[in-house]
Amino acid sequence: MKQNAAQKNPQTLMVQGTTSDAGKSVLVAAICRILARHGNSVAPFKPQNMALNSAVTADGGEIGRAQAVQAEACYLEPSVTMNPVLLKPNTDIGAQVIVNGRAVGNMDSRQYHAYKPQLLEQVMAAHDGLKAQYGIVVVEGAGSPAEINLRDRDIANMGFAEVADCPVILVADIDRGGVFAHLVGTLELLSESERDRVKGFVINRFRGDIALLEPGLRWLEARTGKPVLGVIPYIRDLHIEAEDAFAMQQLEAAEQQLRAAVISYPRTSNHTDFDVLRMHPQVDCQFVRDVRRFSGADLLLLPGSKSVRNDLQWLADMGWREIIYRHLRLGGKLIGICGGYQMLGQRVHDPQGVESTAGSSDGLGLLAMETTLTGDKTLRNVTGYKRDTGSPLAGYEIHAGISRGLALNNPVFNVLDGDGGEVGEGAVNDENTVMGSYLHGLFDQPALLTEILDWAGLRHAEPFDYPAYRAAQIDRLAGVVEAAIPIATLYNLLSMEP
Repeated sequence: MKQNAAQKNPQTLMVQGTTSDAGKSVLVAAICRILARHGNSVAPFKPQNMALNSAVTADGGEIGRAQAVQAEACYLEPSVTMNPVLLKPNTDIGAQVIVNGRAVGNMDSRQYHAYKPQLLEQVMAAHDGLKAQYGIVVVEGAGSPAEINLRDRDIANMGFAEVADCPVILVADIDRGGVFAHLVGTLELLSESERDRVKGFVINRFRGDIALLEPGLRWLEARTGKPVLGVIPYIRDLHIEAEDAFAMQQLEAAEQQLRAAVISYPRTSNHTDFDVLRMHPQVDCQFVRDVRRFSGADLLLLPGSKSVRNDLQWLADMGWREIIYRHLRLGGKLIGICGGYQMLGQRVHDPQGVESTAGSSDGLGLLAMETTLTGDKTLRNVTGYKRDTGSPLAGYEIHAGISRGLALNNPVFNVLDGDGGEVGEGAVNDENTVMGSYLHGLFDQPALLTEILDWAGLRHAEPFDYPAYRAAQIDRLAGVVEAAIPIATLYNLLSMEP
């Protein structure tokens, strides 16, 4: 890594958005990869994230999945310092609060609002540590800085920027319409000092002839006194793992030979586990919530859940239990991951009310096991192999609960236990039609993916290296963004010499 100006004079740049899903996560990933490709030492940061997609760091902490992707863009391993506060919603008004990688408890919105001042010191300590270590820190805001009801005690947007004393880029998505209103309106709702921090605008997802947009850009610059730093075109078929919202795009393929359906219950977590299936050229993988829209599949998948018992009840209420049983009677295959694995058992117990109210619920009864949820969350990265073939695997566990029962005598994998030994992981039924595992990232290993698809009914699966595909997509994104926002512009924002 070259010795750059930022390492001598550490700098922070923050990306905020006019709305949720304006492109903040993707723009931060792009800027990180651009700076890293030019030899700079750079790290991502998000003070506060609210998402059900998370990742496990090397030291066994939990952060938002988007920050793990941004770390990959920097050629770094993810760290808890990159996302010191993570909120994982488990009700419409409450969430599990994770600080520096560890859960500190469940809070409703009012409790968390009162708790936020205690978090600012920890947020700044994490940011300052990254800044000292890497020199450049690219920060992602949350939601919009113009959310008036949330500005008091804000640690996610301008509240952070003011304390960190950093410049801000404001990004808006033109594809959803009203881009000039979004930018001008957001700026108008900021205080004078906050407006001074905004150094320019980025317009995201533009389609069409840029010449037709230029009169609007000139008006915007004259109206606000802020430059348009770049217009990023709409990038078709771009795949960057979503922060939280379901990304419904799928790679176009001439012949998709296996149909897969992911049941997306209300508290689905880590749905990015299935991105590899959506990108595989021979797999038609869809997220399905409404049972009336399910027209059959070769493979059904139950993802993780932040509220297993509530989502089990939802499956029953929506008619999915009967659909799952019929799917298996007709010869289909079923995989449950993490919370979805727990659902496959006979009972799920929550005596302490870890995820919701205390009590027990009937599982799907497809594996002879029961799960008891506990306050201690399992967070670890694991390696191992598939027992019947020896294919290597790597993944990570994020779950509150211990499963026990006869089904665990027929594990799918062997994983290293940390003491040089091996233990069984996951379970498969006697008919070899139902498989469950606690491991996220299970499908990311090319050889293992091919074997699982073969088990599900896809013969002669094409090799598909998802990690390489994901890395190439980050490079593709960075190339498009750098064409719109030259490296010299980034250096100027960071007060660096080219």
